[in-house]
Amino acid sequence: MAHFAKLGVGNIILTVEVVSNDIATTEQEGVDFLNNLYNTRDVWKQTSYNNNIRKNFAGIGFKYDQARDAFIAPKPYPSWILNEDTCQWEAPVAYPDDGKVYKWNETNYQADNTTGWVEIEGS
Repeated sequence: MAHFAKLGVGNIILTVEVVSNDIATTEQEGVDFLNNLYNTRDVWKQTSYNNNIRKNFAGIGFKYDQARDAFIAPKPYPSWILNEDTCQWEAPVAYPDDGKVYKWNETNYQADNTTGWVEIEGS
């Protein structure tokens, strides 16, 4: 199955639709099928679960970055940095490698930019 993301204002993903591979043998055929089906002239971009197309699988609320030809998730925290190779957001401090489970705490990072990960109790 082929997956297509519908772009809205600001290239924000509004929905993701599935089209049979028999119909969408090319990206343009998938776009034409969806616009004919909905009687629209919307902008659609093909996306892929295995990230072979446009870096990441598109989700509602993601943004299509035309310059990078990539789908990018919303930025989870103000301090996180976009990895230009993967187009995924990364924390400015490496995740601890001690087998415990952590969550990000932006307030802690803003107070001391050498920390940010907080252990989840019981992990």
